[in-house]
Amino acid sequence: MATFFRTGALALLAALGGCATISESNQQTLMVRTIADNREIGGAGCVLTNDKGRWFVTSPGHVTVQKSAGNLFVDCKKDGVSAGQDVVASRANASATVGNAVLTAGLGYLLDKRTGAGFDYPETLTVLMRRIGAPDYRNAPPETAGTALH
Repeated sequence: MATFFRTGALALLAALGGCATISESNQQTLMVRTIADNREIGGAGCVLTNDKGRWFVTSPGHVTVQKSAGNLFVDCKKDGVSAGQDVVASRANASATVGNAVLTAGLGYLLDKRTGAGFDYPETLTVLMRRIGAPDYRNAPPETAGTALH
């Protein structure tokens, strides 16, 4: 009977060995930078939000967030003059993916997705700021042919 429990406990440990929830932190420290007119600007207040919570940082600065399998939304403002938003996708980290596939037959992935431990955001987030009220050219259609000045 004791051998049965010991074998079961060892099997459970082996199965969860690739699970990032057990082997990695569910928090990550990020660097947030804000850029306007091709220069870094400081003093922008940024709110970072995902399905695990909300955090605040003044740029440039570091903030520790709880990891998630979902996107991280970044909203920055400076003195009511400029603003910027960004959406950052999380990605499954390589070590957790391999461990989950090999050792847990995918069960660890499901647990990691729930806790966020097996996922990472980019270490540095750069938010493009623009003047409030200024047109946003990022999604504007290209100019029509023949209207370019030479």
